[in-house]
Amino acid sequence: MTSHAPPSHPLMTPDQALSILKEGNRSFIGGNAVRPHQTGHERRTMLATEQRPFCVLVGCSDSRVSPEHLFGRGLGELFIVRNAGNVVDLAAMGSIEYGVAVLGAPLIVVLGHERCGAVQAAVDVVENDATYPGSIGQMIEPIIPAVLRARRDGTDDLLDRSVRMNVMRIVERLRTTEQMLIEPQRAGRLKIVGARYDLDDGTVEFFE
Repeated sequence: MTSHAPPSHPLMTPDQALSILKEGNRSFIGGNAVRPHQTGHERRTMLATEQRPFCVLVGCSDSRVSPEHLFGRGLGELFIVRNAGNVVDLAAMGSIEYGVAVLGAPLIVVLGHERCGAVQAAVDVVENDATYPGSIGQMIEPIIPAVLRARRDGTDDLLDRSVRMNVMRIVERLRTTEQMLIEPQRAGRLKIVGARYDLDDGTVEFFE
C-alpha cells in the first residue's frame, strides 16, 4: 500500500476548525438552528461527488447527543464516528484514520457526555460486579480502565469523573500511539482534543 500525505483542508487550520465548533455550540445554546445553506439543495449538489469535512468527531450513540445539532453544523462538515460510550475499537480507529489521512480533516474531537449510560454500566461493573448480556459486556470493557483510574481519586461523582477520564484516555491514545495521526500533529496539520457535553444546559466543555 503506497503511503502519501493527505491533501490539506482547503479552508482552515486546526485552531480555526475548533473555533467554528465553539461558535456553533454557542449558537445551539442560544436556540439557533443549523444554517439553511448547510442543508439545502445547492449544498447537497456540491457534496454529491466529494466531501471535505473539517472535523472527525468521535461521539456516543446516545440519541440526545447529535453532533450536527450541538455544533450547529450541516451536511459535509463533520465526519462522525458514533457508538455507545464513544469507544475507539478497530472499526472506529479505521474511520478516524480515514477522516484524517484521506479526507484531510484538521481536527479530531472525542466527545463524551453527562450521565452516559455506557460509562454508568462500566461503573456498575467495577462497583457492583454487574454483568450484561450479549455483546454489551464486551462493548463496555474498554471503559473499565477509565473508571478504575477515576476511582483512585475517590467515589464522589464517580460517573462524571469516569466520563471525563474515558475521553482523556482516548485522546491520549490517539495523540501518542497511532502512527497515522502522529506525523500530521507534528506538522501542525492536526489537533486532537476531548470534550464533554452537558445534557442539562447544552454546553460543550473542551479539554485542551
